[in-house]
Amino acid sequence: MGILDGKKILIAGIASERSIATGIADAMHREGAELAFTYLNDKLKSRVEKVAERCKSGLLYPCDVASDTEIEQLFLNLSKDWPKFDGFVHAIAFTTGDQLEGDYLDAVTREGFRIAHDISSYSFAAMAKGAKPYLNEKSSLITLTYLGAERFIPNYNVMGLAKASLEANVRFMASSLGTRDIRVNAISAGPIRTLSAAGISGFKKMLSQFESMAPLKRCVTIEEIGNSAAFLGSDLATAVTGQILHVDNGFSTTALPND
Repeated sequence: MGILDGKKILIAGIASERSIATGIADAMHREGAELAFTYLNDKLKSRVEKVAERCKSGLLYPCDVASDTEIEQLFLNLSKDWPKFDGFVHAIAFTTGDQLEGDYLDAVTREGFRIAHDISSYSFAAMAKGAKPYLNEKSSLITLTYLGAERFIPNYNVMGLAKASLEANVRFMASSLGTRDIRVNAISAGPIRTLSAAGISGFKKMLSQFESMAPLKRCVTIEEIGNSAAFLGSDLATAVTGQILHVDNGFSTTALPND
């Protein structure tokens, strides 16, 4: 018997086998959840299908979170299979590549700023607005953030601001949905080799520094992030909302290497 038995959860944001969302899907499936998935476009659909098949799911829906129309259609389509469900995982972030290299003020543009905040932060609220009529009580909404929301990280640039916005979003959404006993939380994951992370200039150096400074002296895995998400999605976490859970081997607690 798993901690998510009987739960129906939507996963949005899988881009590859190495995606954090893939680790979350595998953990939630292992713990008994019935899963559905979104995909951005036909190029990514086949990648999501592989994860869905492994998780015994045939529920896949297209959705570009930059479009309110597509978000509305997603939940209309999902409601035909699941009239009610128990939450979703939002593992979506994006900005253009030119925003993730060099000095922040040299790199940032009005359009880059807009895109980063729209896709990486507003889309979480937009999905919640679309899902709200179909969510059961004790549902759980989970998103992914990063330490760059709290501290300066070289080359992370405008994504740090977008993640800070996302973390504020978590707190305001938690208040908005709390009267319905719906919880909203974020996992602040340590750096992991994913497709999105590969776009950050100097990412390999970041991983090396992380390993040397984190109290556990290693990088986190998508499986470990998945286990934490499974907990937040379960009834074991019914008193946890509006929180940013750091799953980063303790890196966020350090200031200097312990050499």
